[in-house]
Amino acid sequence: MQRRTLLLLSTAMAALGASRTAQAQTTPTAQTAAAAPTAPKFTSEQLDQMLAPIALYPDDLLAQTLMAATYPLEVVEAARWSQANPNLKGEAAVAAVKNQSWDVSVKSLTAFPQVLAMMNNQLEWTQKIGDAMIGQQSDVAASIQRLRAKAAAAGNLKSGAQQKVTSTGSGGAQTIVIEPANPELVYVPVYNPVWAYGPWPYPAYPPYYYPPAPAYGYGAALATGFMFGVGVAAAGAMFGSWNWAGHGNNYVNVNVNRATTIDNNFNHGRYPNGVWQHDPLHRDGVPYRNAATADLFGQNRPGAADRNQFRGQLDGGQRAGEPATRSNYTQRPSGENRGGAFDGMNRGGSQINREASRGYGEQSRASSWGGRGGFGGGGDRGFGGGERGGGGRR
Repeated sequence: MQRRTLLLLSTAMAALGASRTAQAQTTPTAQTAAAAPTAPKFTSEQLDQMLAPIALYPDDLLAQTLMAATYPLEVVEAARWSQANPNLKGEAAVAAVKNQSWDVSVKSLTAFPQVLAMMNNQLEWTQKIGDAMIGQQSDVAASIQRLRAKAAAAGNLKSGAQQKVTSTGSGGAQTIVIEPANPELVYVPVYNPVWAYGPWPYPAYPPYYYPPAPAYGYGAALATGFMFGVGVAAAGAMFGSWNWAGHGNNYVNVNVNRATTIDNNFNHGRYPNGVWQHDPLHRDGVPYRNAATADLFGQNRPGAADRNQFRGQLDGGQRAGEPATRSNYTQRPSGENRGGAFDGMNRGGSQINREASRGYGEQSRASSWGGRGGFGGGGDRGFGGGERGGGGRR
């Protein structure tokens, strides 16, 4: 709980102009979560490091995870909802959140509480992959294919009872597609990237590894092999996927008809020709990686009144003398239900300051080679997991 609070608050503090501690390992330099005047693109090494834990997900689930990562506050809210509703699973969970105001990608992930938990417990990582998705979608696609090619070359990416792997082309033009073996049943693979991808070519950028808690049916973390847990009956929750057009033109597309069945508030007009676009209305004031992106999506640096209001949003309640409205970065239509996802969080000032000073150290330890159990050792347990279908390892 404290680590989740820490990472979320570090994002808010960056928005308020507070300085952040440098990372404790030689990993990607997130200069600041605030809208910095300039921020270099993520390099290939950085992208491979960040995407290593999820690049071998089925295409649909991978696309929706990356879409949702662009809305980190909503991910936190959805994870809290999932924790509070452990008996709602798969498509039943997605149906239960149709009227929530979250983006459709976030709603879809309530079918996969283990994915939400990972994103929630590793918010620094979540925001980075979201920023990459917003600003470098083509590079993200290239990284995914690069990592899949490494896994295939190592002999570790194959079709089986849980997934179907197909490959076309060769060399730099190779495209590897991963789909559920049974379209009605989606498995979330867990693997140690050090094993999955073979010899890692970037010693200065070791791959992140966030093994799940045993509560999700995976058992103890493996040094080698895949763990698939139990299958999730969630075909109705899958609305997006990758369009592997090749030649640098890979992008995520959206099935607007399917998305409408998931989200009662879905605006299909935002997706011409079914091409995914980031929606700043769901960003909720979380700062973009640089000023150019902030300007593109109409996000201004917060003034004093806005900073107080943003703090109030994180506190989960209204502060004295402040209007009972959301941050004015992303004004929503009235009547939408946010659900008090931050109720009960401990945000005592001294504790926050102590935790913030060591936040990057915690992230880097959680992201080390080989990892450790429970999503880097942080966060709550007991997000209800089980679905139907046989699990297994390979």
